[in-house]
Amino acid sequence: MTRQICILQGHPHPTGKHLCHAIAEAYAQGAHEANANVSIVDIGALDVPTLKNPEDFASAPPPQIVAAQEAVSSAQHLVIIFPLWLGTMPALVKSFFEQLSRDGFAIKTQSDSQWPKQMLKGKSARIIVTMGMPSFAYRWLFGAHGVRALSKSILGMSGIKPVRKTLIGGVGALNASSSAKLLERIKQLGQRLQ
Repeated sequence: MTRQICILQGHPHPTGKHLCHAIAEAYAQGAHEANANVSIVDIGALDVPTLKNPEDFASAPPPQIVAAQEAVSSAQHLVIIFPLWLGTMPALVKSFFEQLSRDGFAIKTQSDSQWPKQMLKGKSARIIVTMGMPSFAYRWLFGAHGVRALSKSILGMSGIKPVRKTLIGGVGALNASSSAKLLERIKQLGQRLQ
């Protein structure tokens, strides 16, 4: 059976010229080579309004978010890519996940339980984060708090597991050779569909 992969490319700058864009393309290339079907949602190219009240959250999302929901819904594996900004995902990515979760898509309130119903069970995910600091510093000194919040509070609450993480540090110091090696490593992740 052909695997369905959805890549959520979360660099907010929509030019397509950032490392996150290259990572998304490398992963997609590897997944295509493994005969997977791949869809890419470029979050930076979307108009993602901020939700401001419970009524917004409970209402139907705009058409571009519905299209993203359909891509996520049809996927068995999600790849979420973003740069680390102020210790976590960019605000646009957080707003995107809030929009994506609207109208009971990711979780649904249950009248007989305080815990929401997990609507995305059966899916796995990989989070790929780029950062200027060394990745070990983010992981060990800061506890990778922003990635943990996404993994546990957003993906985990909606039933997505396992969630694997790839933290890429020192991106400001990457030269052409180290960038090529990194992108080859990402392509291999795509080939393994992980």
